[in-house]
Amino acid sequence: MPRLAALLISAATLGMPAFAQPGGGKLLLTGGVSSIDGAAGGGLTPWAVTGSYASAGQLGATAFVTRVQTGDYGLITYGAALGLHDRVELSLARQDFDTRGNLAPLGLDGLHLKQDIAGLKLRVAGDAVLDSDTLMPQVAFGVESKRSDTGNLGPTLYGALGAKRSGTDLYVSATKLFLAEGVLVNLTLRSTQANQNGLLGFGGAQGAGRRWQPEISLAKLLRRDLAVGLEFRAKPDNLNASVLGTGALKEDDWKDIFIAWAPNKHVSLTAAWVDLGRIAPALQPRRQRGSYLSLQLAL
Repeated sequence: MPRLAALLISAATLGMPAFAQPGGGKLLLTGGVSSIDGAAGGGLTPWAVTGSYASAGQLGATAFVTRVQTGDYGLITYGAALGLHDRVELSLARQDFDTRGNLAPLGLDGLHLKQDIAGLKLRVAGDAVLDSDTLMPQVAFGVESKRSDTGNLGPTLYGALGAKRSGTDLYVSATKLFLAEGVLVNLTLRSTQANQNGLLGFGGAQGAGRRWQPEISLAKLLRRDLAVGLEFRAKPDNLNASVLGTGALKEDDWKDIFIAWAPNKHVSLTAAWVDLGRIAPALQPRRQRGSYLSLQLAL
């Protein structure tokens, strides 16, 4: 994390590009919002777009805070990102997952699972807006370096369950904007070993290596400042067959239905209904459904 923070500062000063101007750059909402991992895209998955409204020759910055509330758990994540020349995105995010009383039988009442995420995204082909009248999507490659802090759960998670403290996700995203129809489609393929996005470490139990998991977003612009859509994110389910018994730590795919509003290029607000499936070991095993609310500020 310190190394990427230094890189963010260096990139911001190198060549001194101009900051994105409120009246210029991208169209409203075409830069996406901030995902829970810090990268620009939807709430659950990155897109090929780079964050902020910076275009060629400009530097843009975003900051965000997100709250997810389900029946048994709560998550707060916050972070910031830099967009350089509409080509490169650098991001940092911090996640804090509140288990509340669900781990009390294990002597872990009120445990918080935390994670730091450093991201880099590079646009390699296409332009979502300029190529909107062709079949060419915008394509980007990304990497997310993650390190989890599981507190007193660590000895069990990293010992008996065989997970690791840190891991790296690699992904490729293709984003296609049909401007005339006001429709955006995104497909992301992620190579990952993360358990519950990394909050429960990486790999373990079944001994499986990296897996490519699909992530899909579909959005419809109702008007220039308002969009609705849905997302799906597949998960690797590494801990399903563990020493705790098959299914005790089963991991389900994530999905949401969202609405995003951007009154101007400085502020956007995203609200969603989320279904995160089972997040063991809840006292009453059930699907974790609830609300998602995210505020993003852009410069």
